[in-house]
Amino acid sequence: MQQHNFHFSTKAGTAGGTLSIILANITSSDILKTIALAAIGAIVSFGVSNLLKYLFGKWKR
Repeated sequence: MQQHNFHFSTKAGTAGGTLSIILANITSSDILKTIALAAIGAIVSFGVSNLLKYLFGKWKR
């Protein structure tokens, strides 16, 4: 089986190009939307975790 070796410069160029395209297309509204969704996700996760801890604690008694 033949192994394909890529040079570091090829990988770095590909990663840099991809990153620059992504950064060029991100708007401030996308960043705000991402922050809001992350906060909502963290709050829901925390709430569900506490609810399950409470229910399992009550169930074990």
